[in-house]
Amino acid sequence: MCGILAVLGCADTSLARRSRIIELSRRLRHRGPDWSGLHCFKDCYLAHQRLAIVDPTSGDQPLYNEDKSIVVTVNGEIYNHEELREKLKSHQFRTGSDCEVIAHLYEEYGEDFVHMLDGMFSFVLLDTRDKSFIAARDAIGITPLYMGWGLDGSVWLASEMKALSDDCERFVSFLPGHVYSSKTGGLRRWYNAPWFSEHIPSTPYDALVLREAFEKAVVKRLMTDVPFGVLLSGGLDSSLVAAVASRYLTKAKVAKQWGSQLHTFCIGLKGSPDLKAAREVADYLGTFHHEFHFTVQEGIDALEEVIYHIETYDVTTIRASTPMFLMSRKIKSLGVKMVLSGEGSDEIFGGYLYFHKAPNKEEFHLETCRKIKALHLYDCLRANKATSAWGVEARVPFLDKEFIDIAMSIDPEWKMIRRDLGRIEKWVLRNAFDDEQNPYLPKHILYRQKEQFSDGVGYSWIDGLKDHANEHVSDSMLMNASFVYPENTPTTKEGYYYRTIFEKFFPKNAARSTVPGGPSVACSTAKAVEWDAAWSKNPDPSGRAALGVHDAAYTEAPGKAATSESSSSNGFPQVQDSMTEATASTIAF
Repeated sequence: MCGILAVLGCADTSLARRSRIIELSRRLRHRGPDWSGLHCFKDCYLAHQRLAIVDPTSGDQPLYNEDKSIVVTVNGEIYNHEELREKLKSHQFRTGSDCEVIAHLYEEYGEDFVHMLDGMFSFVLLDTRDKSFIAARDAIGITPLYMGWGLDGSVWLASEMKALSDDCERFVSFLPGHVYSSKTGGLRRWYNAPWFSEHIPSTPYDALVLREAFEKAVVKRLMTDVPFGVLLSGGLDSSLVAAVASRYLTKAKVAKQWGSQLHTFCIGLKGSPDLKAAREVADYLGTFHHEFHFTVQEGIDALEEVIYHIETYDVTTIRASTPMFLMSRKIKSLGVKMVLSGEGSDEIFGGYLYFHKAPNKEEFHLETCRKIKALHLYDCLRANKATSAWGVEARVPFLDKEFIDIAMSIDPEWKMIRRDLGRIEKWVLRNAFDDEQNPYLPKHILYRQKEQFSDGVGYSWIDGLKDHANEHVSDSMLMNASFVYPENTPTTKEGYYYRTIFEKFFPKNAARSTVPGGPSVACSTAKAVEWDAAWSKNPDPSGRAALGVHDAAYTEAPGKAATSESSSSNGFPQVQDSMTEATASTIAF
């Protein structure tokens, strides 16, 4: 993952301004430690910090078309770049970089080409012929992008707001699936998938179609010229990513360079049950497994650095980001630069436990739409910035455009949790990989429910954070929080503590406004809180508030899951806490 910074239309074009742009770009060097680039054209600057994944030797940025009249700085990966090159045979390419196609696509098609890109990306493109520019962000917002404005009329764009927060009068999070054109001075949505309109779909569930779409999504993300691996816990999503990648690796061309044994990684407190689960999956798949440990105190010690890199004060995001941040440093030390991760599945399939209370299929589907649209503010932000803090790139196959379109076209009746039919959460995904002849995973792993976030990186981690916050935030501080922080007022001492750290690094109102707020239970949107009147009484957004959801829905494990459930001391299946499965107790990627 790279870091980009563009400043367009500066009133000051002195050497001091150039030096300032370089200084600000250096704030993003953690994202791209491999090389730095800067292109200046009159009053426009495009800077780049590179993490070399594809074509490390010649793919330095900014990138250009043949006569260098088109300049582009990109953060991301274009998975279909070889296919796009076939459509651009009249163009001469300078590098093997997957991102160079953007310059040539613009030259060939003008501004209306972004929908042709299959990948994760944020980019700024400058046309020096008329000094116009465009900026765009991928469909879901997997890669971060912020847009700001200076008092001199300049327009700023950067991968992280730390590069523009000091010099912009105002800045916002750039909307996913949108493109900005300087010619019109406005944003327009380029991503117009059918599900985005929130129309209730009616396509029958086809397990084979869903499976093949996911396999294709995983395989295309193995495009790399550097060492890679998979973030693995014993959870369903990360295990499926690892299973598909492991199967393909023995046949893929990358195996010739890196070997056919997949590397997998997990982290947790010693004794975490998910460490054991991850090891079980790794042993089944035959991966080269790396298990890392951290202590609650080590996590607490890292909080300030985590908040600086993640750029949020959202409680559940910080809880989940900290172990992932620590693990990414370990991964980097092994020389690995790219990992596959399992974010997005719970949003697409309604995997959070509060979905048990969805009153009907219409509400179920609308909530999945709302969750996917908000991913760039939560899980995508966490996964990208926690790994990029150490120069590691995270790729997320569940958020593949084609896969999302297929999964979100399924009649949501199939996704509903139906105890009477033996369907637990994410049943359509589990069933799609339930292959008796050639098993992807053991049954008890494939049908394992979410576990209570209590042991290991469970409640001991969250309780440790709460205890630490209680030592630093008094009752009177929390009582007067609305006067100190009138916008997105923290409702807990933990939230107040994180807010104070955030404000130290990002004191402007614009920074505060980039962080989402509102009521939530077990990672729900504010709208879904209305599903159960009792939820609005719980100020903690974690899954502990959802215990009643799971207990009410299952007094015994249904269907195939009955023989494989982990149970709590009260006899009910255990419940995961505040994070998605992609960040469960060993950070279940």
